[in-house]
Parts: sequence; structure tokens; C-alpha cells
Amino acid sequence: MADTDNMVMTLRTEGLVKRYGKRTVVNKVDFHVKQGEIVGLLGPNGAGKTTSFYMTTGLVVPNEGRVTLNDIDITNYPVYKHARAGIGYLPQEASVFRQMSVEDNIMAVLEMTQLSHEEQLRELESLIKEFRLTKVRKNMGTQLSGGERRRTEIARCLAINPKFVMLDEPFAGVDPVAVADIQHIVWRLKYRNIGILITDHNVRDTLAIIDRGYLLFEGKILFSGKPEELASNPVVRKNYLTDNFQLTRFTPTEEDEQAAAAAAAMHRD
Repeated sequence: MADTDNMVMTLRTEGLVKRYGKRTVVNKVDFHVKQGEIVGLLGPNGAGKTTSFYMTTGLVVPNEGRVTLNDIDITNYPVYKHARAGIGYLPQEASVFRQMSVEDNIMAVLEMTQLSHEEQLRELESLIKEFRLTKVRKNMGTQLSGGERRRTEIARCLAINPKFVMLDEPFAGVDPVAVADIQHIVWRLKYRNIGILITDHNVRDTLAIIDRGYLLFEGKILFSGKPEELASNPVVRKNYLTDNFQLTRFTPTEEDEQAAAAAAAMHRD
């Protein structure tokens, strides 16, 4: 029997169509994301990117097409079944339990896993340390800054040991320092062999961090490619970017590189 733990899984959409009344908002959209890569869904308002994203997470059911995880049809799975299949979802809106502490927020998810209590406590300490939440671990959700809240949400998402993480507007509602902080976190996630799908209106910060992107326009994929290809394509610049747009790619720090190397080594083991 094949060792599925060492297989690279693929989350894929095929021919997604979504209609609201007579209006088709998503029309035959295909995209995919593999473990260990960061992929962006981009596009102007009304392009269909958010609806496409929601169909991938299980929040919206398509009229046509399907979503597969390693060729297993998960199109009609609700969000909780996506989670069981290894797909974590972080909504744009604050999802921390406001009247619970940071550590209790994370522990609430760990307690739903198959880990023993001792293993849950070890994983809690590991996540608290990794996401630099030690100083705020006793703070209630209501006391967290935007960046602290996002770090708590990502740590809590990782408590289920996902194969994929869906990030809905991760840069919304946080200050520039927190945006950079989230970019560092997301960059490191792929070295844990996690596939990341991002949709965000902040095109500059999203293009900085992704490996590949899909640009939706009027419900269809207009162009796909690496950030450099997207930023230099005249059709993309005309319909989405501006002529003076300058692509600035994310630069990992030495700490990022060390964390990535450690995560990659742990995954190989």
C-alpha cells in the first residue's frame, strides 16, 4: 500500500459555475493548489474570486463543476467535513472566541483531535511558541490586536494538522507591521508541506508572497502564472493592475530560513 503521508496532495476545481438567478458570477473556473505552495485567487470586485474561493471551502455549492481532493469529490462537503479531510479555513471576520483566552482558543480545537491530553498540551506549547503568543496567552480574545488575533487564528487552524489552509482576506483589518508578520507566517507554512490558497483585495501584499496566481475577470480565469508573469502581462495590467504597479517580492529573513529548514527536515522524518 502506498504511503499516503508522503504523497503530495492536490486540491482542484474543475469547471466551477455559480449562478444567482439569471446572472452567472462564476463561469467554468479551473484552478488547483498542491501541498507546499502558496496560490492566490485575484481579481477586481465582482470578478467571481470570492465566490470561487467559497465554493472551494464548502461555504457555497456550485451549480456545475466539482471540487476534488486527490481525485475524491468533495464538492458537497460542508466546512466541517473539509476540516476532517485536512482543509483548514480562516474567514476574513474575526473567528477567535472572544471570551476565551488565547491558549483556551487553541486548546478548544486540540481537544477535538485524537491526541492524548499530554500530546495536546505539548502541541499547545509548541504552537504558542511558534506564533509568538507567549506574552498574550492568558489574554481574552477581546484584548488582542489585529495581528495577535490573526496569529491566534492561524495557530488554532494548525491544531488540526491540515494539509491545506484557505486564507480569506488575511491582510484585511491589520496594520502594515502585522501584514509583514502574516507574510512571514504564511511563507513558513508551505515548508510544513501545507498548501495555501489566498484570496485578498490587497494585491501588492498578496503577489509578494504567492508562488502562483489566478486572475479572475467577469467570472472567468483571465490569466494565470507566477507573480512576475502576472505583473508584466499587459492584459493583467490593463484590467487589474495599474501601469505604474511595481512588484515587490517577499524576502525571507534568516529566522524564516532556519524555521523553514527545521520544518522541512521534520516533514522528511
